[in-house]
Amino acid sequence: MDLLLDSKTAVVTGAGRGIGLATVKSLTAEGMRVVGAARTITPELKETGAVTVSADLSTAEGVRTVIDTAITELGGIDLLVNNVGGGDLTLQGFLEIEDEQWLSLFNLNLLSTVRASRAALPSLIERHGAIVNISTLSARLPGTAPVAYASAKAALTALGKALADQFGPQGVRVNTISPGFVNSSIYDSPENFGGQIASAFGMDIPTFLAQAPATLGLTTGRFVEPAEIASLVAYLASGAAGSISGVDYIVDGGQFKAV
Repeated sequence: MDLLLDSKTAVVTGAGRGIGLATVKSLTAEGMRVVGAARTITPELKETGAVTVSADLSTAEGVRTVIDTAITELGGIDLLVNNVGGGDLTLQGFLEIEDEQWLSLFNLNLLSTVRASRAALPSLIERHGAIVNISTLSARLPGTAPVAYASAKAALTALGKALADQFGPQGVRVNTISPGFVNSSIYDSPENFGGQIASAFGMDIPTFLAQAPATLGLTTGRFVEPAEIASLVAYLASGAAGSISGVDYIVDGGQFKAV
């Protein structure tokens, strides 16, 4: 299917690796001109041909830098992909999480989207563009993730619904994608959050990755690949999805078993 995205423009946050990097690759393959923003500009991101911006998206200044660069370099924004997220994730209980960690996780996982959307909306309204927010299945199943992270992502999912309702009449579509377990760099080492999860199950990382899909009830038998999320982003950016707005797409390999 030709999504007719050639010469359209996009901003992707958290673009250095994982879902963000896969999204940049998918959009550039469709002919879009892309600004890819990340704290660390990876060689893989540079290779995509996207305009790269190094910025701390947990700060207002970092977000302004990204959107201002996009307006200058691209001439306007047709698509904003609010993908940046994560942060200092550890398997702590509620009583162990201090205010500073709550604020840090909300700044990165929620307020980055608030700030980027607010800054990009004038251009998105002018161009009848779209926003795609990357949330998580943990927004629906908060017990599967650190409470502060899950709470921030639940707020992000709610924000997407509110923006879709408010700006839909002005021609801007807003949708959310909520991935489940994704095959990503969080499983690269025991120190990363994925490694902590494996340790909590009493497994090394390779064993966890082999056994987790069945244990967690993933009916596909495997974790989600970043490119699968990226393909959905590209579709939601296109005119083929012109009547889709305010939707939260769960992409989790069949883990979420509720109506």
